Amino acid sequence: MSTETKTPARHWKPSTVIAPLTVLALVLGAWYLITYVLLTPARRFLMPPPHHVVTKGLLGPAAPDMLQALQRTATVAATGLAIAVILGIVWAVLMSQAGWAETALFPYAVVLQCIPILALVPLIGFWFGFGFTARVLVCVLIALFPIVSNTLFGLKSVDKGLRELFALRATPRLTVLRKLEIPAALPAIFAGIRISAGLAVVGAIVGDFFFKQGDPGIGILIDNYRSRLQSPQLFASILLASALGVGVFALFGWLSRRLVGAWHDTGRH
Repeated sequence: MSTETKTPARHWKPSTVIAPLTVLALVLGAWYLITYVLLTPARRFLMPPPHHVVTKGLLGPAAPDMLQALQRTATVAATGLAIAVILGIVWAVLMSQAGWAETALFPYAVVLQCIPILALVPLIGFWFGFGFTARVLVCVLIALFPIVSNTLFGLKSVDKGLRELFALRATPRLTVLRKLEIPAALPAIFAGIRISAGLAVVGAIVGDFFFKQGDPGIGILIDNYRSRLQSPQLFASILLASALGVGVFALFGWLSRRLVGAWHDTGRH
């Protein structure tokens, strides 16, 4: 008789589709209400109807420029996120190895999180120019802290009994880190990466707003459309930027379920 335990199958529920679509319908209804009832025709540019956003923005003459700008923003965000992941995990691992290291280093992570990024952006521009490098650095600064804090939490939350078992066998410290702590911390690490992924997109857009040099990203286009009162294009650019953030968040959620969900309890909920 087989003793193999099978993971219960996840059943699709209609509510997972119906509920979001219902909210979307309510949002669109409220949008049309504001546009055609609350706003006069002279002020309708403040909130163009959704179909104008689609036809004049997403499908209009400016669509190719938006897609190119979105691609540049995605490149900056992906580069910044990759650097933040490497730095954040290394930083957290160093702090997890000794109490004095955490005492010495963690306050600086908190300070980095507390400093308003808008106050640092001008300095970054002075020091590193206003191109790709500066934009990536803004993304790193914004995305770093969630990775550091979540990774450190995961590394320090390993089951005490497992730690004692490794200690009884006099396992070398690096082996404990590689075979126990990092695998156990993977759910927390991916949670931090999912948060930082969205923040990296925000950082790329913030960098665009301030630096405004080189090939335009989606942030520069948003600012240009705002200054020209091109409302459909402005709303379309904002929707594309939001879609990028949601897509990156969903991607790392999927990776987390694929890599961690098979053996960790959180993957079964």
